Amino acid sequence: MTNDTLDEQQRHRVRKQRHKEIVDAKIAAATQQRGVILVHTGNGKGKSSAAFGMIARALGHNMRVGVVQFIKGSFSTGEETFFRRFPEVEYHVMGEGYTWETQDRERDIAKAQAAWKVAHAMLCNPDLQLVVLDEINIALKLRYIEIEQVLDALRKRPPMQHVILTGRAAPDALIEIADTVTEMRPLKHAFDAGIQAQEGIEF
Repeated sequence: MTNDTLDEQQRHRVRKQRHKEIVDAKIAAATQQRGVILVHTGNGKGKSSAAFGMIARALGHNMRVGVVQFIKGSFSTGEETFFRRFPEVEYHVMGEGYTWETQDRERDIAKAQAAWKVAHAMLCNPDLQLVVLDEINIALKLRYIEIEQVLDALRKRPPMQHVILTGRAAPDALIEIADTVTEMRPLKHAFDAGIQAQEGIEF
């Protein structure tokens, strides 16, 4: 082993030691324990998929989960079929499909408000440790439901309840109240190249 190799290993060890000290300090400073609000937004693929991955994680920790899907509902999805197998998951599909398909604003508003009624009950239920409000951001953007009632329910929810809200165009007020916000950004998408939506990938 050359001196250059030994020097590089030493530099690597020093860098990683500094990195570890920074990470350890952040872990030591994180003393709060409470439920968190997560927002998955942006125009890229993966917002709902990430939320459903977290449902699987929650089930691995024996948590009870509530799901309300606000826009989707015109066809069955793989995640719905899978998670309905679990008695620990309370699953409600409340939409009738994408707004460009339904083309009926009044009906869409009524469906969104019915979905919010179910979601609000979940946000009051301390037995549910994780609540996923899928595509609620779209309903908020289109003003099918009012942002203030959602913010109020989030503030008043049980202290250890985690909530994930998905959908494009998350309102600024929701981003402000959230603990973790992730924006999905598209770089490429197969659909733009003429490839059909694939079972197990898109739905």
